[in-house]
Amino acid sequence: MRKGLYLSIAVVFLLLTANFQSFRLSLAVLLTAPAVLSGVALALWVTGTTINIQSFMGAIMAIGISVANSILLVSFCELARHEGMKTPEAAVAGSAGRLRAVVMTAIAMTAGMLPLALGRSEGGEQMAPLGIAVIGGLLVATFATLTVLPALYAILQSHAVKMSPSLDPDDPESVHYEGTKA
Repeated sequence: MRKGLYLSIAVVFLLLTANFQSFRLSLAVLLTAPAVLSGVALALWVTGTTINIQSFMGAIMAIGISVANSILLVSFCELARHEGMKTPEAAVAGSAGRLRAVVMTAIAMTAGMLPLALGRSEGGEQMAPLGIAVIGGLLVATFATLTVLPALYAILQSHAVKMSPSLDPDDPESVHYEGTKA
């Protein structure tokens, strides 16, 4: 499972790099994963739950949701920066603009996992680690996404150019843009 996790992280990093056309932004998005893992570890420790297949699956689920929230926030920050805002202001605008979406996603997933984490049903104690891992990971990751990620974005993008790094001649923001041919 560990090899599969490493492979999935590498693939996600490459896909993010292709999407953002920036290694720095991809790195910023993936740096929320350690926050998820620390939240998972803390939740498992507090509840006295062991690391097992269910908690591992919960950690993977929480990482997926955290990365999705981070992509949303970074995309919004980049949009604000390309519209003319300075990088620190774009980071604040991006986190303020996506605050509701990120918090609602985390609350919905946490509320959905709460019955599973309590394990009150018959055989529920077997699946409780999954819910505990998701809840713990999301709580810490949401905090990191809304506080640490904008600061990290501002640091990493402080010297970035506003021009698109695209090589596509049809991209109007690229230096290779050929325009409409008459």
